[in-house]
Amino acid sequence: MSRRYLFTSESVTEGHPDKICDQISDTILDTLLAQDPTSRVAAEVVVNTGLVLITGEITSKAQVNYVALVRQKIAEIGYINAENGFSANSCSILVALDEQSPDIAQGVNAAQENREQASEEQLDAIGAGDQGLMFGFACNETPELMPLPISLAHRLSRQLAAVRKTGQLPYLGPDGKTQVTVAYEDGQPVAIDTILVSTQHTSSIGNITDEAAIQAKIKQDLWTQVVQPVFADAVIQPSEQTRFLVNPTGKFVIGGPQGDSGLTGRKIIVDTYGGYSRHGGGAFSGKDPTKVDRSAAYACRYVAKNIVAAGLADKCEVQISYAIGVARPVSIFVETFGTGKIADDRLLELVKQHFELRPAGMIQVFNLQHLPAERGGRFYQDVAAYGHFGRGDLDLPWEQMDKAALLREALTQKLSSPLPIS
Repeated sequence: MSRRYLFTSESVTEGHPDKICDQISDTILDTLLAQDPTSRVAAEVVVNTGLVLITGEITSKAQVNYVALVRQKIAEIGYINAENGFSANSCSILVALDEQSPDIAQGVNAAQENREQASEEQLDAIGAGDQGLMFGFACNETPELMPLPISLAHRLSRQLAAVRKTGQLPYLGPDGKTQVTVAYEDGQPVAIDTILVSTQHTSSIGNITDEAAIQAKIKQDLWTQVVQPVFADAVIQPSEQTRFLVNPTGKFVIGGPQGDSGLTGRKIIVDTYGGYSRHGGGAFSGKDPTKVDRSAAYACRYVAKNIVAAGLADKCEVQISYAIGVARPVSIFVETFGTGKIADDRLLELVKQHFELRPAGMIQVFNLQHLPAERGGRFYQDVAAYGHFGRGDLDLPWEQMDKAALLREALTQKLSSPLPIS
């Protein structure tokens, strides 16, 4: 029997209060790693009306002017008008940082030097920075092997920010959210049910002051300048039945930290797969790569994406778990939801054979401590908004599909004692 259902994912713009915090946390991380690649960082940020609080634990040889760094990032995001209750030049910035606990550090300090040439013994000596479980996911719904709802939601958010920054729609503010509901039949996307955009805006647009007229103009502008460009090359197009909702409350003038407080790590579903896949619960931003919440989640995505890219499954979810201070994963789990071309148990063996999942090894494979020179000291802050996965606009090491050919051989190799085909 055919099954039809709706699935929704959301995204937020870089001016959303929580995303401001994520970006500041990762800008701090970028700056510290650029000076000292061995920096241990767990930077948390809180924002509210006129206030930024930086807290957490940092151990580093780097010298950083946190206040100047924060003001620069806030201005880049677009908060430069003090009348909005939050501005780069006028907000108060409080810094309350401690060093990392030595009890935590002792499990990951071994063999820190010369990691690029680390031996097997050294890779085993560098333990995970915490216990926990991480998930990665990939599916063939989009060219970037991401679920369609979150892919579209992120593209809408990025376009919403783009038309603000280029001046195409100068009345838009930095804060905004998007949401896309996709209709599925038998597990395959078939239609766009609803598109929702909520965007901060000025109280008047030119000589238009009537609220209803303002919302009508915003809706028309967003359709032509945001929605249509995003869906121009989408695998599924909106139809006459697609609902398009804009600022459903009637207006969105007060936004950003003036409208709501923000906190690092509060958009973990936006950061990953939009709820389409399971999540281990750990946030990414502000954490150096010895924290497996971040590095292992990237590795899980890398594994899942290469399995799907190799044609071994249409959907793949990977879970890894760790114990603090222990290098090798406590568990690895591969699930293909009945779409695998070979048994999941065989895929698990391939993962163990061909993927590096020890913390030091993941850092080495993805080069997570040494920022690419061509990026000008920027790396983590650029994934702190619009998702950490499926980013075709960024050259991310965990998005590479360089293992796909190697895995694809598993389909043609004659195994001496094959497991049952799933």
